[in-house]
Amino acid sequence: MTFSIDKTDGAARAGTLITAHSTIKTPVFMPVGTVGVVKSLDAVDMMQILGAQIILGNTYHLYLRPSSKVVKELGGLHGFTKFNHSFLTDSGGFQAFSLSKISKPDENGIKFKSHIDGSAHYFTPRSVLDTQYDLNSDIMMILDDLVALPAEKKRVELSIKRTIKWAREAIDYHKFKQSKGEGLTQNIFGIIQGGTDEAARKFCAEALCEMPFDGLAIGGLSVGESNQEMYDTVQGVMPYIDAARPRYLMGVGTPEDLVENAARGVDMFDCVMPTRNARNGTLFTSFGKINIKSAKFATDRAPIDPQCNCYACQNYSRAYLSHLYRAGELTFFRLASLHNLQYYLNLMKQMREAIIAGEFEKFRRNFYAKRGKDAPSI
Repeated sequence: MTFSIDKTDGAARAGTLITAHSTIKTPVFMPVGTVGVVKSLDAVDMMQILGAQIILGNTYHLYLRPSSKVVKELGGLHGFTKFNHSFLTDSGGFQAFSLSKISKPDENGIKFKSHIDGSAHYFTPRSVLDTQYDLNSDIMMILDDLVALPAEKKRVELSIKRTIKWAREAIDYHKFKQSKGEGLTQNIFGIIQGGTDEAARKFCAEALCEMPFDGLAIGGLSVGESNQEMYDTVQGVMPYIDAARPRYLMGVGTPEDLVENAARGVDMFDCVMPTRNARNGTLFTSFGKINIKSAKFATDRAPIDPQCNCYACQNYSRAYLSHLYRAGELTFFRLASLHNLQYYLNLMKQMREAIIAGEFEKFRRNFYAKRGKDAPSI
């Protein structure tokens, strides 16, 4: 993997990240394909209609079903899913933490029970990498110890202690595997924890920056803190993250979150929000969100967003989308998901163009003005 910064505008960055499978222009939003598929869409939709260069898969879910061994036998994620651009795989630590009613981290990993059949499992820094080697993802995330917020200082300190310990185990194991000829085209990202405590984030970031990770992620946010606390945490930790490596903010978020955190120097994002909201009838537009369930759209001939060039907006009306939703037609999920993801991908493209032009702050203020709001101060 190579990563280069093409232009900066304030703290905002436009970069180019090249993996074995695609060239990714940043800032980038990664659609979430938890079990190897973005819900209601297939690889043709992702590559030919949306032009996505990278999507996210999840180690926890793929480990449980169909199992990483099955995926490996069928050609890794690229051969199995036919999405031949890049994959980033999360370590699964968050899912072990959030989906299992009985999960318990210890000094060496996370014990949990499957949400599918209740069977017992144990993730370690090495085991989650072994799963990801089978998946053959382009970017692998390490196992980290995250906490819900707010959290007591003692628990945050334990979290960063474990996260740093597991990071060392993971990077040493990855280098060992590569010395044996495995995972040579796979890259590994460390994850910075620390809650909203700036000193804790600084300590964790500096420790991880000393290790030869290919990129660095900010984890443990959008888990109960306010938006402003999230923005302040990201801004506070940025000076301690190596500027030469890609920076990934995990699991975030709304269009506003993407704009605000790109303004603070984040390069990579992922979130289930565009597809989850699509399935519930909430569609993102250049002027804010609309709820297609509203009766006012029943005879509306306009596209979802007149400024959108997505497949749904180019071909169908709000009235048709409203009808499909009310009728419970599965086609609605596809069209709505295509629209919301195109909106997110276009937003990232617009931010990149503004950074290249040296007009990111103008873009940010215009983004809010379209929504009838003032841009928050940074």
